[in-house]
Amino acid sequence: MFVKINDFAKEWEEELKLTEKVMAALTDDSLSMEVIPGRRTLGDIAWHLVLSPHYMTGCGLVFDGPAGGMEVPASAAVIAEEYGRISRALLEAVKTQWSDDSLLETVDMMGESWANGVTLRFTLMHQAHHRGQMTVLMRQAGLRIPEVYGQTYDSWIEAGMEPLK
Repeated sequence: MFVKINDFAKEWEEELKLTEKVMAALTDDSLSMEVIPGRRTLGDIAWHLVLSPHYMTGCGLVFDGPAGGMEVPASAAVIAEEYGRISRALLEAVKTQWSDDSLLETVDMMGESWANGVTLRFTLMHQAHHRGQMTVLMRQAGLRIPEVYGQTYDSWIEAGMEPLK
């Protein structure tokens, strides 16, 4: 749980940069890569990361939602741009509309009473969860995976090192 706005802001900014690297590696063609036939696509998951922060308006934050609504854009660049805009809008809303004391206030979230600081932690981890799903689908789509929390198979090879199996 976050108890300081600045602590959330620092982590969100770092995670935002990592997710932007992943989003920037998407191609229009890769957006149709499915988890399994008939299920979510890479584009669906990427767009979910654009849409999902807006649920924080249920905690009293006010910021604009994604342009274009619920439908997944056919352009990876549009998805990446909207991700950055929405993620920065969430951060700005938290920094300007809440105080450290606000993080202790509770709201009904998913049928439970969550402190706003818990909701921010969930939002951060939710993003990391789906970013991980995206990197697997990106590999299956033949894309180069950017380094997120460490070296990738490709960067190990390029450094002349034996990749971990």
